[in-house]
This record gives sequence, structure tokens and C-alpha cells, in this order.
Amino acid sequence: MAEAKLYVIPGSHPSTTAKLILERKGIPYKRVDLIPVVSKGVVRAQGFPGVTVPALKIEGDKVQGSREIARALDRLRPEPPLFPADAGERVKVEEAERWGDEVLQAKPRRLTWWALKRNRAPMATYSEGAKLGVPVGLAVKTGGPIVALSARFNGATDERVRSDLAALPADLDKIDAWIEEGVLGGALLNAADLQIAPSIRLLMSFEDLRPAIEKRPAGELAVRAVPDFPGRTPPVIPPQWLPGLAKEA
Repeated sequence: MAEAKLYVIPGSHPSTTAKLILERKGIPYKRVDLIPVVSKGVVRAQGFPGVTVPALKIEGDKVQGSREIARALDRLRPEPPLFPADAGERVKVEEAERWGDEVLQAKPRRLTWWALKRNRAPMATYSEGAKLGVPVGLAVKTGGPIVALSARFNGATDERVRSDLAALPADLDKIDAWIEEGVLGGALLNAADLQIAPSIRLLMSFEDLRPAIEKRPAGELAVRAVPDFPGRTPPVIPPQWLPGLAKEA
């Protein structure tokens, strides 16, 4: 199998999912780091139908989206599998994976752009190890328009972020319940584990949130699946937005 090429944004949790899947399958790949917003034009210029990352070129195919990449790679290289062989168990894993993609994934993304709109300095920590074609320090200094556009594209408003944070205890309870049931956190991590864990790891990069997450089963799963995740955001969330999470800490 020829080397795959994966287009990502540094610090992106769905991009991390795609990297984990490639590594699980033992497929060598070249990572291409892109700057947010600018990435949309680059991805389209590479012939992908959409503008989002992760975007993967492999075996002559172009695949976008973490769930789509999981299925494409399971077809190309069935072992080790990303989904259970049992049909009933697979339905549960796919339900958790879908929730992780369609419900959970947007929340840490909104929070991140909301926070960076207030303080761009942490951008450098999320870009550790990335090769952006420009110095990271320069990217941070000139990144105001990119942060503003990304925050707008993702609806990173005070109201939505505060609503996301209010829902976070219930989201963590859902993940913990799936772990207890065995849908997540098995001996061999599945597609839903690899979908959900990077989102939780991104949330854990916030000093305001990490103490409320890290000792929960959801936090332990996130660290197990993604031992190293770039980025650290110092306290930025108003304390009155965290009453439910403060009780968890």
C-alpha cells in the first residue's frame, strides 16, 4: 500500500481521530499541516469535494471526515477491526460514534475558538510539532483574522458556549455509561472510542475543565486513547458558567 497523505489542522480533534485510525491500521502516512480557514482553499485545490479536514488521500481515493475515514480504512485493511463483528454490538458502537461526531465534536471546537478570541497566545501550544510553512510565533501574531473568522464559522458565541458547558456534565455521564456498558473502553479501542476521546482531550486542555474530567472514566479513556495531545489554555471561563462542573472537581 502506497503512503497515504492526511491533511489536518494542528490541535484539531477530528484530525487526531483520523491519525489514530491510520496508526491503528498500521498504514504509513504523511501529515500535511494546514492553517485554519486557509485550509479550506488548500483542501479544495487538492481535489476534495468539500473544504473540511481531516482529508485523506489513499489508494487513489479521496476521503473526508473522521467517520468516513474509519469506514474506508476498515474496507481497505479489515484487521484490526474498528467495529465489533456482532451486529447488535456494532449498532451501539455506531450510535456512540455518531453522537461523538454530530453532537459532541462541535462543543470543544466552539469553546476553543471562543477562548482564542479572548487570548491568542495559547494558539502556539496547540501547534507544537506542526509544520505550517511559517513560524508558529508569526502565525499567532498575525492570526487575529483567522481566529475571528473561525469563531464566526463555528458559532462561538457566549450564549452557545455557556449552553455547551451547562450540558457537559450530562455529556460526560453519557460517555461514562457507555464505558460501564462496554460500548466504549474495551480491550481493543473501537471507532467510537477514537471518535470521542480526542474531543475530551481537547476539553481537558483547558485548565478550567481538566480537574472535573480527568478522574472520570471518560477522562481516563481519553488519556488512554490519546496519551499526548497538544495545547493548554489557562483559566478563561467565567466561574459562574461552571457551577455543575465545579461540583465534579
